[in-house]
Amino acid sequence: MQFPKLSTEKLLARLEPPKGKIRMVLDTDTYNEIDDQFALVYALRNPDRLQVEAVYAAPFSNERSSGPADGMAKSYDEILRLLDKMNMDSKGYVFKGSKEYLPAAFTPVESEAAEDLVRKAMSGSDEPLYVTAIGAITNVASAILMEPRIIERIVVVWLGGHPWYWPDTKEFNLAQDVHAARLVFDCGVPLVQIPCMGVASHLLTNVPELDLHYPKMDAVGKYLVDSFKGYSSDHFAWAKEIWDISAIAYLVNPDWAPSVLIHSPVLTDQVTWSFDPRRHFVKMVHWLNRNAIFKDLLLKLCDK
Repeated sequence: MQFPKLSTEKLLARLEPPKGKIRMVLDTDTYNEIDDQFALVYALRNPDRLQVEAVYAAPFSNERSSGPADGMAKSYDEILRLLDKMNMDSKGYVFKGSKEYLPAAFTPVESEAAEDLVRKAMSGSDEPLYVTAIGAITNVASAILMEPRIIERIVVVWLGGHPWYWPDTKEFNLAQDVHAARLVFDCGVPLVQIPCMGVASHLLTNVPELDLHYPKMDAVGKYLVDSFKGYSSDHFAWAKEIWDISAIAYLVNPDWAPSVLIHSPVLTDQVTWSFDPRRHFVKMVHWLNRNAIFKDLLLKLCDK
């Protein structure tokens, strides 16, 4: 399959840290854990920086769902619940995503989310639409396959995979849909990858820290903290990653998420990274300023 090829100059320009107000959509497997809820609220609580134009429910399959279709449906319902708590209208704003993972390398899964992403990417100004993905990247890959020209009009920011130096990249978001992940790394779309182990795994918090700020939080903040506490029955010496806020933090302030240019890695059949210096560039976030990010997040969860 042929994809539009951005010149190296244009690709590098698109991979520059974003400036000003950003158009974005959020693709999220919201019911999978508790961190997606934090990420969604964090994005919506930054209206001066982020113009969130839509929220897409992503598929997932683990002990919290019976399969990708069920995971997507539960994520969709969780998005609606969260927006209702924020007194936001979800009509025409939240879209159901894929009910299955890509069945083959170049076979898209059509969905409301993928169709809406194509519409939004192909309309609007010349400024890129930032596609912020924090789950399996099925919806995004499907949209690219349905309309490859969106490669010229979007920047994908994805929490997925492990760093290039990790022994494997069998991370939950990536490993669920290897076809979709491989397509995103191969097709030439401007891509900012936020790896998990050693990078997003740095975004830890715990009950004592959240309890310290709990009295000052609004109802939505308290709901998130209560969900956090309910994730484990034993809070002794326990901390939990809130991985997904990393992708939002990169857009809010790229200085908190420094990145480097690398040649897009090759995703092997063994779900490891291989390398070819002739390939196009992507950006990889290599560190996160945990304290700055959590300070900003917690302030956004407090009553004004």
